[in-house]
Amino acid sequence: MMQKIILSTNNEKKLSEIETLLHDLPIQTIAQSKLNIGQAEEPFGTFIENALTKARFASKASNLPAIADDSGLCVDVLNGKPGILSARFSGEGGNDKKNNIKLLELLKNEKNRRAHYYCAIVFITSCDDPQPIIAEGIWQGEILSSPRGKNGFGYDPIFMDFKTDLSAAELDFNLKNKISHRGQALQKLKHKLRILYDK
Repeated sequence: MMQKIILSTNNEKKLSEIETLLHDLPIQTIAQSKLNIGQAEEPFGTFIENALTKARFASKASNLPAIADDSGLCVDVLNGKPGILSARFSGEGGNDKKNNIKLLELLKNEKNRRAHYYCAIVFITSCDDPQPIIAEGIWQGEILSSPRGKNGFGYDPIFMDFKTDLSAAELDFNLKNKISHRGQALQKLKHKLRILYDK
């Protein structure tokens, strides 16, 4: 019998990445929006704490195991910003384009453009699970001076991967899933979920 697991995100592209990477496990993933579960608050200053909060919120509302991630872009010269505020960097009502414009403006006179994407993914069996499984991923790169590519979302058009010299928005979907921060974290999580469910 397939184990149902709630995915605590309303981001369609993020959902697609997660479902693609976990598709061969004996689990059935369900987006929280399908069960009319709202968005959890993210009150903490770290990715892990926010991911755990989102997972507990979705698990409690659905009475199912839950997977949640919190991820963002951390720029060296900005002391790790936008960080946990990556999605809201340009303020409430902002969007990917506005966030990118704001970041490029802040870095327009900077020579050091090193940055990394970070992802923390949490899996819990219940809302009060005392042993959450936590997996992390880091994707190193730098911020371009202007957007490139049509794929991806978030800061992908202005984030260049060091290994390929391509922006994250220029990468093939399958390659991105292998090397990205979320891809790395999901591969680690997948290994642990296989031990739990692939028996």
